[in-house]
Amino acid sequence: MNVREKSVPVEYQEGKPLSAGDIWVGAKELRPFLASKSDEIEEARRLTPEVVAAMHDKGLFRLNMPKIWGGPEMTSMEQVEVIEEISRGDASAGWCLMIGCDTGIYSGYLEDSIAREFYPKLDMVQAGWVYPIGQAHEVEDGYKVKKAQWAFCSGSTHTDRIAAGCTVFKDGEVKMLPNGMPEWRLMLAPTQDWEILDTWHTTGLCGTASNDYTFTGEEMFVPREHTFSFLEPKREGVLWAKPDTLLRKMSGIPLGVARAALDFAVDTLKDKVEMPAMRPYKTNPRVQASIAEAEMKLGAARSYVFSSLETQWNKLEKGEELSEKERADVWMSRLNAFQTARDVVRILYDTIGGSAIYAHKGPLDRAMRDTTTMCQHMVGQVKTSEAVGALLLGDQDSIRTPML
Repeated sequence: MNVREKSVPVEYQEGKPLSAGDIWVGAKELRPFLASKSDEIEEARRLTPEVVAAMHDKGLFRLNMPKIWGGPEMTSMEQVEVIEEISRGDASAGWCLMIGCDTGIYSGYLEDSIAREFYPKLDMVQAGWVYPIGQAHEVEDGYKVKKAQWAFCSGSTHTDRIAAGCTVFKDGEVKMLPNGMPEWRLMLAPTQDWEILDTWHTTGLCGTASNDYTFTGEEMFVPREHTFSFLEPKREGVLWAKPDTLLRKMSGIPLGVARAALDFAVDTLKDKVEMPAMRPYKTNPRVQASIAEAEMKLGAARSYVFSSLETQWNKLEKGEELSEKERADVWMSRLNAFQTARDVVRILYDTIGGSAIYAHKGPLDRAMRDTTTMCQHMVGQVKTSEAVGALLLGDQDSIRTPML
Protein backbone atom coordinates (compact mmCIF):
# COMPACT_ATOMS: atom_id res chain seq x y z
CA MET A 1 0.00 0.00 0.00
CA ASN A 2 1.48 3.39 -0.94
CA VAL A 3 0.95 6.67 0.87
CA ARG A 4 -1.86 7.75 -1.45
CA GLU A 5 -3.85 4.59 -0.69
CA LYS A 6 -3.90 4.87 3.09
CA SER A 7 -7.34 5.12 4.61
CA VAL A 8 -7.79 8.61 6.04
CA PRO A 9 -11.18 10.09 6.97
CA VAL A 10 -12.38 12.73 4.52
CA GLU A 11 -13.68 15.93 6.09
CA TYR A 12 -14.56 18.46 3.41
CA GLN A 13 -13.47 22.07 3.57
CA GLU A 14 -15.72 24.76 2.09
CA GLY A 15 -15.97 24.66 -1.72
CA LYS A 16 -17.98 22.95 -4.44
CA PRO A 17 -16.83 19.42 -5.34
CA LEU A 18 -14.49 19.37 -8.34
CA SER A 19 -12.36 16.53 -9.68
CA ALA A 20 -8.97 16.91 -11.35
CA GLY A 21 -10.75 16.34 -14.66
CA ASP A 22 -13.27 19.09 -13.89
CA ILE A 23 -10.45 21.52 -13.21
CA TRP A 24 -8.62 20.62 -16.43
CA VAL A 25 -11.79 21.16 -18.46
CA GLY A 26 -12.36 24.46 -16.65
CA ALA A 27 -8.84 25.63 -17.50
CA LYS A 28 -9.36 24.77 -21.16
CA GLU A 29 -12.67 26.64 -21.20
CA LEU A 30 -11.09 29.67 -19.54
CA ARG A 31 -8.13 30.03 -21.91
CA PRO A 32 -9.80 32.15 -24.65
CA PHE A 33 -11.37 34.40 -22.01
CA LEU A 34 -7.96 35.03 -20.46
CA ALA A 35 -6.43 35.77 -23.86
CA SER A 36 -9.14 38.38 -24.45
CA LYS A 37 -8.31 40.01 -21.11
CA SER A 38 -4.51 40.11 -21.49
CA ASP A 39 -4.37 43.80 -22.40
CA GLU A 40 -6.55 44.72 -19.42
CA ILE A 41 -4.43 42.59 -17.10
CA GLU A 42 -1.21 44.20 -18.27
CA GLU A 43 -2.63 47.72 -18.07
CA ALA A 44 -4.03 47.12 -14.58
CA ARG A 45 -0.71 45.55 -13.45
CA ARG A 46 -2.75 42.88 -11.69
CA LEU A 47 -5.31 40.21 -12.41
CA THR A 48 -8.58 42.08 -12.64
CA PRO A 49 -11.39 41.13 -10.22
CA GLU A 50 -13.29 39.61 -13.15
CA VAL A 51 -10.36 37.33 -13.99
CA VAL A 52 -9.79 36.31 -10.38
CA ALA A 53 -13.48 35.48 -9.98
CA ALA A 54 -13.41 33.33 -13.11
CA MET A 55 -10.35 31.43 -11.87
CA HIS A 56 -12.02 30.85 -8.50
CA ASP A 57 -15.14 29.59 -10.23
CA LYS A 58 -13.12 26.94 -12.07
CA GLY A 59 -11.43 25.82 -8.83
CA LEU A 60 -7.98 26.58 -10.16
CA PHE A 61 -6.37 27.58 -6.89
CA ARG A 62 -7.12 24.23 -5.24
CA LEU A 63 -4.76 22.08 -7.35
CA ASN A 64 -2.76 20.99 -4.28
CA MET A 65 -5.58 20.76 -1.78
CA PRO A 66 -5.56 17.29 -0.17
CA LYS A 67 -8.11 14.62 -0.86
CA ILE A 68 -8.88 14.36 2.86
CA TRP A 69 -10.21 17.95 2.60
CA GLY A 70 -12.20 17.22 -0.55
CA GLY A 71 -9.49 18.64 -2.81
CA PRO A 72 -8.13 17.05 -6.00
CA GLU A 73 -4.52 16.60 -4.76
CA MET A 74 -3.37 16.64 -8.38
CA THR A 75 -0.14 15.06 -9.51
CA SER A 76 2.75 17.27 -10.56
CA MET A 77 2.08 16.34 -14.19
CA GLU A 78 -1.61 17.27 -13.93
CA GLN A 79 -0.70 20.60 -12.37
CA VAL A 80 1.75 21.43 -15.15
CA GLU A 81 -0.95 20.68 -17.72
CA VAL A 82 -3.47 23.00 -16.05
CA ILE A 83 -0.96 25.83 -15.57
CA GLU A 84 0.25 25.37 -19.14
CA GLU A 85 -3.31 25.77 -20.43
CA ILE A 86 -3.92 28.92 -18.37
CA SER A 87 -0.55 30.36 -19.45
CA ARG A 88 -1.52 29.85 -23.09
CA GLY A 89 -4.29 32.34 -22.36
CA ASP A 90 -2.24 34.77 -20.27
CA ALA A 91 1.21 34.42 -18.73
CA SER A 92 0.43 36.57 -15.69
CA ALA A 93 -2.66 34.47 -14.92
CA GLY A 94 -0.56 31.32 -15.22
CA TRP A 95 2.10 32.73 -12.93
CA CYS A 96 -0.43 33.81 -10.31
CA LEU A 97 -2.07 30.40 -10.45
CA MET A 98 1.27 28.66 -9.98
CA ILE A 99 1.93 30.70 -6.82
CA GLY A 100 -1.64 30.92 -5.58
CA CYS A 101 -2.22 27.16 -5.46
CA ASP A 102 0.57 26.76 -2.88
CA THR A 103 -2.17 26.87 -0.23
CA GLY A 104 -2.58 23.11 -0.48
CA ILE A 105 1.16 22.49 -0.30
CA TYR A 106 1.61 24.68 2.76
CA SER A 107 -1.37 23.07 4.47
CA GLY A 108 0.57 19.80 4.58
CA TYR A 109 3.34 21.35 6.66
CA LEU A 110 0.97 22.51 9.40
CA GLU A 111 -0.88 20.37 11.92
CA ASP A 112 -4.14 19.41 10.23
CA SER A 113 -6.43 21.13 12.75
CA ILE A 114 -4.38 24.33 12.47
CA ALA A 115 -4.25 24.11 8.68
CA ARG A 116 -8.03 23.66 8.42
CA GLU A 117 -8.57 26.76 10.54
CA PHE A 118 -5.98 28.78 8.62
CA TYR A 119 -7.24 27.65 5.20
CA PRO A 120 -11.02 27.19 5.76
CA LYS A 121 -11.88 27.16 2.02
CA LEU A 122 -10.55 24.99 -0.79
CA ASP A 123 -10.19 27.99 -3.10
CA MET A 124 -7.97 30.22 -0.98
CA VAL A 125 -4.95 31.93 -2.53
CA GLN A 126 -1.41 31.93 -1.16
CA ALA A 127 1.40 34.37 -1.95
CA GLY A 128 4.80 35.32 -0.62
CA TRP A 129 8.55 34.86 -1.01
CA VAL A 130 9.75 31.63 0.57
CA TYR A 131 13.51 32.15 0.71
CA PRO A 132 14.92 33.56 3.98
CA ILE A 133 15.04 37.33 3.67
CA GLY A 134 13.93 38.16 7.22
CA GLN A 135 14.95 37.26 10.75
CA ALA A 136 12.62 35.27 13.01
CA HIS A 137 13.70 35.33 16.65
CA GLU A 138 12.48 32.34 18.63
CA VAL A 139 10.45 33.19 21.71
CA GLU A 140 7.96 31.30 23.82
CA ASP A 141 5.05 30.05 21.67
CA GLY A 142 6.35 31.55 18.45
CA TYR A 143 8.63 33.99 16.70
CA LYS A 144 9.23 37.72 16.69
CA VAL A 145 9.89 38.62 13.07
CA LYS A 146 12.08 41.67 12.57
CA LYS A 147 11.03 44.26 10.03
CA ALA A 148 12.32 43.50 6.54
CA GLN A 149 11.25 43.96 2.95
CA TRP A 150 10.40 40.79 1.05
CA ALA A 151 10.03 40.71 -2.74
CA PHE A 152 7.98 38.90 -5.39
CA CYS A 153 4.62 38.63 -3.65
CA SER A 154 2.91 37.41 -6.84
CA GLY A 155 -0.84 37.83 -6.69
CA SER A 156 -0.50 40.39 -3.91
CA THR A 157 -3.73 42.15 -4.92
CA HIS A 158 -5.95 39.08 -4.63
CA THR A 159 -4.24 36.79 -2.11
CA ASP A 160 -5.74 35.51 1.15
CA ARG A 161 -2.53 34.49 2.93
CA ILE A 162 1.08 35.66 2.69
CA ALA A 163 4.24 33.78 3.62
CA ALA A 164 7.65 35.22 4.41
CA GLY A 165 10.85 33.21 4.52
CA CYS A 166 13.08 33.82 7.51
CA THR A 167 16.31 32.64 9.09
CA VAL A 168 15.67 31.56 12.67
CA PHE A 169 17.59 33.17 15.52
CA LYS A 170 17.75 31.96 19.11
CA ASP A 171 19.23 34.06 21.93
CA GLY A 172 20.56 36.47 19.34
CA GLU A 173 22.42 33.83 17.30
CA VAL A 174 21.55 32.07 14.09
CA LYS A 175 20.03 28.69 14.91
CA MET A 176 21.95 25.98 13.09
CA LEU A 177 20.59 22.61 11.99
CA PRO A 178 22.46 19.31 12.37
CA ASN A 179 23.34 19.45 8.66
CA GLY A 180 25.30 22.65 9.27
CA MET A 181 22.75 24.92 7.57
CA PRO A 182 20.88 27.80 9.26
CA GLU A 183 17.29 26.97 10.18
CA TRP A 184 14.87 28.32 7.58
CA ARG A 185 11.18 28.71 8.35
CA LEU A 186 8.21 30.28 6.65
CA MET A 187 6.05 32.69 8.61
CA LEU A 188 2.36 32.67 7.62
CA ALA A 189 -0.16 35.41 8.29
CA PRO A 190 -3.39 36.77 6.77
CA THR A 191 -3.02 39.40 4.08
CA GLN A 192 -4.34 42.16 6.34
CA ASP A 193 -1.27 41.75 8.59
CA TRP A 194 1.06 42.83 5.79
CA GLU A 195 1.73 46.06 3.93
CA ILE A 196 1.95 45.72 0.14
CA LEU A 197 4.43 48.11 -1.51
CA ASP A 198 3.77 49.25 -5.09
CA THR A 199 7.09 48.17 -6.63
CA TRP A 200 6.07 45.96 -9.58
CA HIS A 201 7.08 48.03 -12.61
CA THR A 202 8.80 45.48 -14.82
CA THR A 203 9.75 44.30 -18.29
CA GLY A 204 7.24 41.47 -18.37
CA LEU A 205 4.71 39.48 -16.32
CA CYS A 206 3.30 42.92 -15.62
CA GLY A 207 -0.07 41.60 -14.48
CA THR A 208 1.22 39.45 -11.63
CA ALA A 209 1.35 42.29 -9.06
CA SER A 210 4.49 40.66 -7.66
CA ASN A 211 5.04 43.57 -5.31
CA ASP A 212 7.40 43.89 -2.36
CA TYR A 213 5.85 43.65 1.09
CA THR A 214 6.59 44.31 4.73
CA PHE A 215 4.58 45.04 7.88
CA THR A 216 3.98 48.10 9.99
CA GLY A 217 6.02 48.46 13.15
CA GLU A 218 9.45 47.05 13.89
CA GLU A 219 8.44 43.45 14.55
CA MET A 220 5.53 41.05 14.17
CA PHE A 221 4.70 38.06 16.36
CA VAL A 222 3.84 34.84 14.51
CA PRO A 223 2.56 31.85 16.53
CA ARG A 224 4.71 28.75 16.19
CA GLU A 225 1.78 26.79 14.75
CA HIS A 226 1.60 29.26 11.84
CA THR A 227 5.20 28.58 10.79
CA PHE A 228 6.83 25.63 9.09
CA SER A 229 9.96 24.14 7.60
CA PHE A 230 9.99 22.34 4.26
CA LEU A 231 12.02 19.64 6.02
CA GLU A 232 9.13 18.78 8.39
CA PRO A 233 5.97 17.70 6.51
CA LYS A 234 2.97 16.90 8.72
CA ARG A 235 0.94 15.09 6.05
CA GLU A 236 1.75 11.92 4.16
CA GLY A 237 1.45 11.88 0.40
CA VAL A 238 3.60 12.38 -2.67
CA LEU A 239 3.04 16.15 -2.69
CA TRP A 240 4.73 16.41 0.71
CA ALA A 241 7.35 13.69 0.34
CA LYS A 242 9.97 16.08 -1.05
CA PRO A 243 10.20 19.86 -0.55
CA ASP A 244 10.51 20.76 -4.24
CA THR A 245 6.77 20.34 -4.88
CA LEU A 246 6.13 24.06 -5.20
CA LEU A 247 8.75 24.29 -7.98
CA ARG A 248 7.67 21.30 -10.09
CA LYS A 249 4.57 22.97 -11.53
CA MET A 250 6.44 26.05 -12.72
CA SER A 251 7.31 24.53 -16.10
CA GLY A 252 3.71 24.96 -17.19
CA ILE A 253 4.15 28.71 -17.56
CA PRO A 254 6.97 28.85 -20.13
CA LEU A 255 5.56 25.84 -21.98
CA GLY A 256 2.16 27.51 -22.24
CA VAL A 257 3.50 30.91 -23.31
CA ALA A 258 5.73 29.39 -25.99
CA ARG A 259 2.90 27.20 -27.26
CA ALA A 260 0.59 30.19 -27.63
CA ALA A 261 3.30 32.16 -29.43
CA LEU A 262 4.01 29.29 -31.81
CA ASP A 263 0.34 28.74 -32.61
CA PHE A 264 -0.06 32.46 -33.31
CA ALA A 265 3.01 32.51 -35.56
CA VAL A 266 1.84 29.55 -37.62
CA ASP A 267 -1.62 31.06 -38.10
CA THR A 268 -0.12 34.42 -39.06
CA LEU A 269 2.49 33.09 -41.46
CA LYS A 270 -0.01 30.99 -43.41
CA ASP A 271 -1.48 34.20 -44.83
CA LYS A 272 1.42 36.66 -44.52
CA VAL A 273 3.07 37.96 -47.71
CA GLU A 274 6.71 39.08 -47.88
CA MET A 275 7.15 42.57 -49.34
CA PRO A 276 8.11 43.78 -51.91
CA ALA A 277 8.46 40.35 -53.58
CA MET A 278 4.82 39.47 -52.82
CA ARG A 279 6.00 35.98 -51.89
CA PRO A 280 3.91 34.00 -49.38
CA TYR A 281 5.86 33.50 -46.18
CA LYS A 282 4.73 29.88 -45.98
CA THR A 283 6.71 29.08 -49.14
CA ASN A 284 9.93 30.65 -47.83
CA PRO A 285 12.48 27.98 -46.79
CA ARG A 286 13.86 30.26 -44.05
CA VAL A 287 10.39 30.62 -42.53
CA GLN A 288 9.66 26.93 -42.90
CA ALA A 289 12.92 26.01 -41.15
CA SER A 290 12.28 28.49 -38.34
CA ILE A 291 8.84 27.10 -37.57
CA ALA A 292 10.21 23.56 -37.62
CA GLU A 293 13.05 24.55 -35.30
CA ALA A 294 10.67 26.23 -32.84
CA GLU A 295 8.37 23.20 -32.82
CA MET A 296 11.31 20.85 -32.32
CA LYS A 297 12.74 22.82 -29.40
CA LEU A 298 9.42 23.23 -27.64
CA GLY A 299 8.41 19.60 -28.13
CA ALA A 300 11.72 18.34 -26.76
CA ALA A 301 11.54 20.66 -23.75
CA ARG A 302 7.99 19.59 -22.94
CA SER A 303 8.82 15.90 -23.23
CA TYR A 304 11.81 16.30 -20.89
CA VAL A 305 9.60 18.00 -18.30
CA PHE A 306 6.94 15.32 -18.29
CA SER A 307 9.29 12.34 -18.45
CA SER A 308 11.34 13.60 -15.49
CA LEU A 309 8.26 14.46 -13.43
CA GLU A 310 6.66 11.08 -14.12
CA THR A 311 9.83 9.27 -13.03
CA GLN A 312 10.03 11.35 -9.86
CA TRP A 313 6.34 10.91 -9.05
CA ASN A 314 6.41 7.14 -9.56
CA LYS A 315 9.43 6.71 -7.33
CA LEU A 316 8.09 8.95 -4.57
CA GLU A 317 4.77 7.13 -4.73
CA LYS A 318 6.60 3.84 -4.12
CA GLY A 319 8.75 5.37 -1.37
CA GLU A 320 11.93 4.86 -3.39
CA GLU A 321 14.98 7.13 -3.43
CA LEU A 322 15.68 9.07 -6.60
CA SER A 323 19.11 8.73 -8.17
CA GLU A 324 21.30 11.79 -8.59
CA LYS A 325 20.52 11.73 -12.31
CA GLU A 326 16.76 11.61 -11.69
CA ARG A 327 16.97 14.51 -9.23
CA ALA A 328 19.03 16.46 -11.74
CA ASP A 329 16.55 15.74 -14.53
CA VAL A 330 13.65 17.30 -12.61
CA TRP A 331 15.63 20.49 -12.04
CA MET A 332 17.24 20.68 -15.47
CA SER A 333 14.05 19.96 -17.38
CA ARG A 334 12.42 22.90 -15.62
CA LEU A 335 15.37 25.21 -16.28
CA ASN A 336 15.40 24.04 -19.89
CA ALA A 337 11.68 24.79 -20.25
CA PHE A 338 12.24 28.41 -19.23
CA GLN A 339 15.32 28.93 -21.37
CA THR A 340 13.80 27.16 -24.37
CA ALA A 341 10.57 29.15 -24.20
CA ARG A 342 12.56 32.37 -24.47
CA ASP A 343 14.55 30.92 -27.39
CA VAL A 344 11.38 29.81 -29.18
CA VAL A 345 9.76 33.22 -28.80
CA ARG A 346 12.91 34.91 -30.15
CA ILE A 347 12.91 32.63 -33.19
CA LEU A 348 9.27 33.47 -33.87
CA TYR A 349 9.79 37.18 -33.21
CA ASP A 350 12.57 37.32 -35.80
CA THR A 351 10.60 35.20 -38.26
CA ILE A 352 7.47 37.36 -38.12
CA GLY A 353 9.52 40.51 -38.62
CA GLY A 354 8.55 44.13 -38.06
CA SER A 355 4.93 43.54 -37.07
CA ALA A 356 6.08 41.53 -34.04
CA ILE A 357 7.06 44.71 -32.20
CA TYR A 358 3.49 46.01 -31.83
CA ALA A 359 2.02 45.25 -28.43
CA HIS A 360 -1.60 45.23 -29.62
CA LYS A 361 -1.22 43.44 -32.96
CA GLY A 362 -0.41 40.03 -31.50
CA PRO A 363 1.07 38.28 -28.47
CA LEU A 364 4.73 38.16 -29.52
CA ASP A 365 5.78 41.46 -27.94
CA ARG A 366 4.27 40.42 -24.62
CA ALA A 367 5.61 36.87 -24.95
CA MET A 368 9.11 38.23 -25.53
CA ARG A 369 8.89 40.41 -22.43
CA ASP A 370 7.20 37.74 -20.31
CA THR A 371 9.72 35.01 -21.12
CA THR A 372 12.62 37.42 -20.57
CA THR A 373 11.27 38.31 -17.13
CA MET A 374 10.44 34.76 -16.04
CA CYS A 375 13.97 33.64 -16.93
CA GLN A 376 15.24 35.97 -14.19
CA HIS A 377 13.48 33.86 -11.56
CA MET A 378 15.77 31.49 -9.68
CA VAL A 379 14.40 28.43 -11.49
CA GLY A 380 14.93 30.04 -14.89
CA GLN A 381 18.52 31.22 -14.44
CA VAL A 382 21.32 29.21 -16.02
CA LYS A 383 23.52 29.78 -12.96
CA THR A 384 21.43 27.25 -11.01
CA SER A 385 22.87 24.52 -13.21
CA GLU A 386 26.03 24.79 -11.12
CA ALA A 387 24.31 23.00 -8.23
CA VAL A 388 23.03 20.32 -10.60
CA GLY A 389 26.52 19.81 -11.98
CA ALA A 390 27.83 19.48 -8.43
CA LEU A 391 25.19 16.83 -7.75
CA LEU A 392 26.11 14.84 -10.83
CA LEU A 393 29.82 15.08 -10.04
CA GLY A 394 29.36 14.02 -6.42
CA ASP A 395 30.27 17.39 -4.87
CA GLN A 396 27.56 17.36 -2.20
CA ASP A 397 29.17 20.19 -0.20
CA SER A 398 28.39 22.69 -2.99
CA ILE A 399 24.64 21.99 -2.90
CA ARG A 400 23.00 24.54 -0.60
CA THR A 401 19.31 23.98 -1.30
CA PRO A 402 16.91 21.24 -0.11
CA MET A 403 14.87 21.76 -3.29
CA LEU A 404 17.25 19.78 -5.51
